Amino acid sequence: MHIDGVLEPINGVIFDFHGTLVGGGDAGRWIDAALRRLTEDGTAKPDLSADQIAGLREHLDQIWQHAHTIDPGSERDLSQARHWDVFHRTVALCPGVKPDLIAALYAVMPDQWVLFDDAQPVLRALRSRGIRIVVLSNVGLDIRPLLDRAGVGGLLDGVLLSFEVGLVKPDPAIYARALDLLDVPGSQTLMVGDSPRDDVGGVPLQIRTLILPRTTGPVHGLGMVLRMVNGGE
Repeated sequence: MHIDGVLEPINGVIFDFHGTLVGGGDAGRWIDAALRRLTEDGTAKPDLSADQIAGLREHLDQIWQHAHTIDPGSERDLSQARHWDVFHRTVALCPGVKPDLIAALYAVMPDQWVLFDDAQPVLRALRSRGIRIVVLSNVGLDIRPLLDRAGVGGLLDGVLLSFEVGLVKPDPAIYARALDLLDVPGSQTLMVGDSPRDDVGGVPLQIRTLILPRTTGPVHGLGMVLRMVNGGE
């Protein structure tokens, strides 16, 4: 990581996806989108009280934290079938929520993931400087269409998804795969994520790691990545 006592420059950045480049969106709008889908499909809207809707909104706002209690080993991110199963079981913890609504919530879920306002500018700035970029995500579905729709797919040198490679963060093996895709040594790589549990697995490979805690606004503080890249030059 050091050359004659000087920190090596950062020539590659690995970004986590959910909670880092995109936010989870508003749980109320998520529920509304699911209810619209049920109506469009000709399925009767569920008879939920205001308190049940409020409880569901609160539950969805922390959906993946709740999922971790059911699936602490992140096995949901090893296959699409497991991802659906854990989601279903997690949402079903809410009283009164029936399978039709759970299926609709899952179907519209990717549409709720909104790129943070500072994500695209930071990715473009990195790209303009010749920094290689890979997205590494623990996820059970293909996020490439979403990245393309958000206008950032073309800014990436690769996308590595846990369910496609059979590995999940924080296993250093998936970080080694990311380095291969990045084609940059670990000592010249920065990992950017939001989880102090999952996103630190590259440390044994000499990957510097930046953890940005969860934010509720449209800006996530990704400008810090540019400052770190500049500081490494």
